[in-house]
Amino acid sequence: MQILGIKIDEVTKTQALEKAKDFLLSNTSHKIFTPNPEMLVGAQKDEEFKKVLNRGYLNLCDGFGLWLVSTLSFRPKRSEVEESLSKPQKLERYSGVDFMLDLCSLAEKENKSIYLLGSGSDEVVTKTSEILQNKFPMLRIVGHNKGPDIRYSIFNIQYSSDDNESVIHDIILSAPDVLFVAFGHGKQEKWIDKNLADLPSVKIAMGVGGSFDFISGNVKRAPKFLRMIGLEWLWRLIMQPRRIRRIFKATVVFMYLFLKEKFI
Repeated sequence: MQILGIKIDEVTKTQALEKAKDFLLSNTSHKIFTPNPEMLVGAQKDEEFKKVLNRGYLNLCDGFGLWLVSTLSFRPKRSEVEESLSKPQKLERYSGVDFMLDLCSLAEKENKSIYLLGSGSDEVVTKTSEILQNKFPMLRIVGHNKGPDIRYSIFNIQYSSDDNESVIHDIILSAPDVLFVAFGHGKQEKWIDKNLADLPSVKIAMGVGGSFDFISGNVKRAPKFLRMIGLEWLWRLIMQPRRIRRIFKATVVFMYLFLKEKFI
């Protein structure tokens, strides 16, 4: 399925994890992204970001807004009645932090290693590593790094080449199978797209946005019942009022662009 020109894979949670397992056991690298409404809005003015997102091997539906518009987009044809019942009729929500935790569980079972990159904070990334190790005792966490200071550009991302080379060198020496990258949307996807070819051990590189903040407890996640009814944005607004412009883009602007594309 495509929404605002971005590919979103129509997979169940089970199917997504099966794909991830295939990636882990392969000999090639794969990019996993978790597009949400704010990212899709941003990609409308950033053609390079749109191209990067569409190069993802697996793009998961992260956000109530994408799930909602997929229900409006789904129009079954007569021939589709005979298709496999395993294919979802609309997108299934799978938040980035939930998929990250499930991927850690999978890596533990398959004796695969992970590396945590990003957040911009030594404290957050270290705490995330400690909590994950407690949650998954047999998981091999081979390294973590707060990452280089990255500045966002519509045409590209900018960072110190020396700082980035140091990070790349550490990841190569650590040789993880899975790389979780938490630079924030746009930055992390572009960084993965640009640098993954230089990381031979990495089978899965995934952009995880604010997942480190949630896991470490640096940011409190919305209660489950609010997430289930699509009001996580309201919780984030109450907890972090400075996000009002981002939330406006992810709700009002996103819905306007979708309806404009579909019906005007």
